[in-house]
Order: sequence, then structure tokens, then C-alpha cells
Amino acid sequence: MVLPQGFIQDLLARVDIVEVVGRQVDLKKAGINHKGLCPFHGEKTPSFIVSPSRQTYHCFGCGAHGDAIRFITEQTGIGFMDAVRDLAQQAGLQVPEDSASPEDRARAAQEREQRAGLSDLLAKAGEHYRQALKASPRAIDYLKRRGLSGAIAARFGLGYAPDGWRTLASVFPRYDDPQLAEAGLVIVQGLDEGLSEAEQKRYDRFRDRIMFPIRSVRGEVIGFGGRVLDQGEPKYLNSPETPVFHKGQELYGLYEARQALRDKGYALVVEGYMDVVALAQWDFPNAVATLGTACTAEHVAKLFRFTDSVVFSFDGDAAGRRAAARALEAALPHATDLRTIRFLFLPAEHDPDSYVRELGPEAFDKAVAQAVPLSAQLMVHAATDCDLATAEGRSKMLSQAQPLIALLPDGLLREQLVSELAQRGGVALEVLGAHWARRAERAAARRQRDDAGAGPATPQVRARPMSTGRAPPQTATLLDRAAWLLAQHAGVWLDLSADDHEFLAGQPAPYAGFFAALERVVHDHGPVAMAALLDELERDADAESQRPLLTRIRGFHEVDDEDPRPLMASVLHRLRLRAVADELNWLMESGSELSDAATARRQQLLDLQSAMKKVPLGTV
Repeated sequence: MVLPQGFIQDLLARVDIVEVVGRQVDLKKAGINHKGLCPFHGEKTPSFIVSPSRQTYHCFGCGAHGDAIRFITEQTGIGFMDAVRDLAQQAGLQVPEDSASPEDRARAAQEREQRAGLSDLLAKAGEHYRQALKASPRAIDYLKRRGLSGAIAARFGLGYAPDGWRTLASVFPRYDDPQLAEAGLVIVQGLDEGLSEAEQKRYDRFRDRIMFPIRSVRGEVIGFGGRVLDQGEPKYLNSPETPVFHKGQELYGLYEARQALRDKGYALVVEGYMDVVALAQWDFPNAVATLGTACTAEHVAKLFRFTDSVVFSFDGDAAGRRAAARALEAALPHATDLRTIRFLFLPAEHDPDSYVRELGPEAFDKAVAQAVPLSAQLMVHAATDCDLATAEGRSKMLSQAQPLIALLPDGLLREQLVSELAQRGGVALEVLGAHWARRAERAAARRQRDDAGAGPATPQVRARPMSTGRAPPQTATLLDRAAWLLAQHAGVWLDLSADDHEFLAGQPAPYAGFFAALERVVHDHGPVAMAALLDELERDADAESQRPLLTRIRGFHEVDDEDPRPLMASVLHRLRLRAVADELNWLMESGSELSDAATARRQQLLDLQSAMKKVPLGTV
């Protein structure tokens, strides 16, 4: 949106920068100016000056300088227009909406009012949970046993959701207020089935759980995470997606960690709420956590508003390695020459909380210092399941590296990595570039053949016009088919084996992200209707990479009304057959003379392929 000329100057003339900065910094009068400790770097002697006459701030220690708008964007991480709207609201000004139609302006005003209402409800619920914690010796004892102090619990606003079905009814005048359900505080049973209000059942989403309020970078409560005190499933329960809360964009503890990110010089990304809170108590207040979801590009982009260095911490088990692979892919587009991204793998028996408690903060500091740089992690990821002592293994490593390198921005880091890959792969740099280009062309041609041939190979799902503007009918690929079946029948996901989950999670983008997001939704909410599931996935998923897939799935239409389980088994069988064929093709492309290991693997694949082809499709 383009603001009218002079609006920014008028806005800055109406706000008092001393008041704006003073909300975050303890300022003291120093002549005609005000002085305090700089919020942008650690210091013990004040060098941060705010000038009411100039309406600017300046730090003589780190050089930070700007006006009220810049201070808000630098301190909170929000965008320029959000900072302008915040200041305009404080000054009683209306931000011009010259480029918007009356309908757009009315819709924007309604959405702002809705978000404000939800924020108020969540803040009130947070206060209720905090008071309930004070009145619960059992919950207090749990936190003490976890080694948390009252001060750290207060800093993070921890609370307790009592063990009752409708305790929030005593907090809000109208327990049937639709916004309570919209905010994720109350579950309405029967709403999706179209039951009348009298027939619907309402109850609190969070019951008998330690409550972790999730705050935006501006400090507003936008959701909650609840942890069971004893045994129970799920261990952690998050607020659902709402107009103010999007798991793929928010990081737990970021609001509390803003200053520490500058003081420590890096962000430490962990996997759980308790890790964040415990680490803060052990002098690692720069920790943040993803909210039960894989790290996304939006998470990484948000962190780089506050720091130029990020360390991802994962368990050393297989699940931790998979999470690291997803974090690597999310971080690569942001890996410029001036940023540092590292990966910390703890022993399998430890998470950050247990590690720092057992071995101490010095040991954890040392572990962080030894974290693997992004360049090395990319090499490890590319070399997964590759025997680099053989030409076949080196060829496979280079093939697996290609999509990772494609995610990197142009720069010296990318050039160095490509050069190192060529050296490790035993090929000239020019040969590697030409080979990657040819493989990309062959892969595109193979996808076209797969798409054209998928129809006769499996019961058809065809996209058809559902409303004006839909694309013309087309035949789905096998992976489209798998995604559609699981979206239409989410309960089938629960029937699949761990090997099936692992196999689907290993598919190429955007399908791997789709299956991972589906698992999270089914875990949090159970099997839900397809429309609700896709809405949830659209909010949770990486919009750029997965939205086209979700749009395609919405347009698919099941021709035959069949039991989805054998259909899903058939699709998985065909996908595995194709994976075997792809690996055989890769072995053949590696050269005419195969090593003994490659020859043995080729025979193993041929035997597997022969056995799989003998299985009647009706039995899988």
C-alpha cells in the first residue's frame, strides 16, 4: 500500500519517541535528552540516547539509530506497515487506505476487530490460568520437580488449566460466545454436524494441564500449549489455528527472548516448551521452539529479523535427524554470506533440558560452540546412504545435493559448496553443472510420463470444475492420489504402519510437507472432515510450496465409492514399485561397470521388483 505524501511525517510529529522507547527501555533524564541501556546490544554503562527535540534515538555503543517507527520494527520484528498502524492507533490517526475499495476497508476493519476480540479473550484466559496455578499445589509441585523457579514461571506467564470440563464458564459471562471456540479455548461438539445450539456440547479444550501462553512478538497472547502433569496423550496439546495464531509462523519464547538474542548473539531453536523455559533458567534465555510443527522458512525469516546467527538443536535419534533435514531445507533460502546457521545434535538419551541439568551450562555452551555449520550439514544430508568410496555412491551424493543447492541464494557460500561437491564427487565443476542440467530435464520428462500413465495404473481421481474458474479435468499422479485419499479419509493415516509413515515422509516436496502437516493435524484433532482438514493444512503448511497441491486436492472427485484402505494399500504398493524402478534406473545411469556392492544391490532390487509385481493388486 502506498501512503499519501506527508503522512509519515505527520505521524512522527504526533508521537513522543520518549514515550515509545520508554515502554521498552528504562530512560533517565540527561540534560535535554534521555539516556538508558541500549536494547540492541548488551552493555553495563548507558550509551543509548533518545532526543525528544529530534524525535530520534542513537546508541554510541553499537550505532543503532532511527525514529519511532524504526525502533518498533527493530525491537519487535514486525513489518513497517504494522509499526505504522500501531503508532497511528496510539496517536489517534487513521491510516489512509487510498488504494483499497470500501468493501476492502470494511473487511479489514472487521478482521482487525475480530483479532482484537480474540486477543482480549486469550489474555483473560491466560490470567485465569495463572491464578489457577497459584491455587494448585499439585501443579506447583510439578513445576518445582522440573526445577523451575517462581520467577521463571512468572516471566513466561505459566499457568494451570484445572481438571474440569467447563471451568472457563466462571471466567466469561457467555460460555456460548462463538469467539471462545474461534479462539481455540472451547470445543463445540456437533457444530460441524449442523446440530442446533441446544444439541451442541461445549467444553474446555485444555483440562488438567500446565499452560504455556504463546505470545506474538508484540507480547499479545495468541494461543496456548498445554502439557499433561502425569501420564496421558497427547503429551502436549496446542491451540488450533485461529485468525491470530498460525503455527507455521510463530515461535514459542520469541517475545521473551528478543533482548537475549542480541546479548547472546544467536538464536537457539529447540523442540519443546519445557526446553525453552528450562534453558532460560540456566542462563540460555535465547532459546525458542517451534510449536509442534517442522521448522518452516517463515520461522527462519522471523528469527533473522533479530539475529544473524541461528543454532538448531535436535535429539540425536532418527526423528531428530529427520527434523534437522526439514530445518536445513527451510534455512537454505536464507543462508546468505553474512549469516551463520548451525546444527547441534545432542546424545540420543538427552534433550536440551536434561542435558543442561545433568552436565551443566558450561557443557551445553561447549556443545553449542561445536555445532555443525550449515555447509557441513548439507554435505552430510547429501551423502545420506551413499558410499563415497565408490563412483556410484559419489554420483548419488551429487544427485541428492542438487535440490539443496538450488535452494541457496546466489553468493560465495553457494559457489564454495558447489565447488566442494564437485571435488568430493570426483568431477570437474563444468561437468557437474552440465550433468545437473541434463538430470533436471530427464526428471521433468519422467514426471510428464508418470502423469500421463497414472490413469490406467490405479483407480482414477480426476480434477473436475467445482466452480467457475477451475482448471479443466486432469488425471492425478500417484502421490496426488495418496494425498487425496488421506485428506478424504484422514482416519486411514492412523491405520498405516510406521514404515508407511516414514516412506510417505520421504517423498519429494511438496508431498513430504503435506504428509507431515497431515500427521500433526490428525494427532492434534483426530480424523476430521476433508474440508476442515484442508483449511487447517492451508494455514499450517508452507503456503508457497504446498498451496497448489491443496488447491488440486480440493478439485479432485472420487469416481467410485470404495473402501479407502485397500485403495491406499494399492497406491503405496505402486509408489514403492516406482521407487525400486527409480533406484534401478539410477544404478544403470551410474555406468556399465558396477562395483560388487552395486551389483549385489541391483540384483536385490530386481528380486524385490519381481516379488512385488507378483502380488495381486486386490490383496495389497
